[in-house]
Amino acid sequence: CLWGLNSKRLQFARLRDMDQDLQHMSPEELLAEAKKMREAIRKHRDSQLHELCWYHPEMWNLLPDKKEVRPSVPKRDQFLRGCQIYRDSLDKDIPEADQAEIEYRPE
Repeated sequence: CLWGLNSKRLQFARLRDMDQDLQHMSPEELLAEAKKMREAIRKHRDSQLHELCWYHPEMWNLLPDKKEVRPSVPKRDQFLRGCQIYRDSLDKDIPEADQAEIEYRPE
């Protein structure tokens, strides 16, 4: 469908335009940006235990195109089924992972 193709082109053009700021950065500024991104990715990657379940907007805030992110979330029972599926996938994908018996307690 032509509309779909044009829509994809427009979406790609918007994404390309969002990164125009990179064209005007010095090598030092680009390196600093890359280091910030890596730090945020590592922080997310290294999340453990109950931290894996939390909303992590810090990484999104590193983007120059700031916007309030208000996620659409499933209803509670659907959400909890998704948590179970995610946990089951960890058993399948990394069965050798350490398993801790730590209850979540909000601070």
